[in-house]
Amino acid sequence: MKKYLQVLKITFQQEFAYRLNFIMWRVRNVMQIFLLFFLWTSVFSDPARQFFGYDRSKILTYVFGILVIKAIVFSSRTIELSRIISDGTLALYLLKPINFFKYWFTADVASKILNLSFSLVESILLFLILKPELFFQSNPIYLLLFFISLVIAVFLFFAIVFLINMFSFWAPEVGWALPFLFIVIIGDFLSGSVFPLDIFSESAQNIFYSLPFPYLVFFPLQVYLGKISIPTVINGMFISFGWLIVLWFSMKYVWEKGMKKFSSEGI
Repeated sequence: MKKYLQVLKITFQQEFAYRLNFIMWRVRNVMQIFLLFFLWTSVFSDPARQFFGYDRSKILTYVFGILVIKAIVFSSRTIELSRIISDGTLALYLLKPINFFKYWFTADVASKILNLSFSLVESILLFLILKPELFFQSNPIYLLLFFISLVIAVFLFFAIVFLINMFSFWAPEVGWALPFLFIVIIGDFLSGSVFPLDIFSESAQNIFYSLPFPYLVFFPLQVYLGKISIPTVINGMFISFGWLIVLWFSMKYVWEKGMKKFSSEGI
């Protein structure tokens, strides 16, 4: 346990060592919330208007929820894995008396704690500035299911990013681009961080729901807002947990294959 607490401490120090990267990540998220806020307030200029099952308070709660949930789910240090594989410094990590997967998950937890702290402050400031009408879920069953869906989302994201980064074992010169492409483009869009996925057609939604990405942001927010029935929530959790098992075993399998491919001359 002491080893992992030390990892937490070191990760905090590393986050503050690269202040510009951290600040730009926070600025990007806040600017996204500003854009979405003004977009949806213009669409829902009439508070009584409803679109796609959302009223003004629920859509603005969705917008603010993106800021908080992305801090919990998308904050990650595991995206550095492609770099340490490409430059060979992975060998130094393998020599440490610590489980490699637990090491990076602990580093992710530290990043999530830090980003969540900032996102809560940002949310409070934005709330005071913008004064949005928000929806607060009071049903304890939905709150419990929301928490469980959020935990699954954290592990899902870790497995996905870890898996994508291991592409660097076979293509070290381009491995860094895949995590960036996933987080900035594919992850944001397919997770529902740009628009709620239920604004798309039913056939498109069925395709989205067959993938693991909606369970990162969109699904937890749907649970919190109470927009889907409890049986539908349970079904969604089974699907997301099924994806987690598939991705987790895939991650271990690809890791074993990658270890046979890995070499680190001169490290």
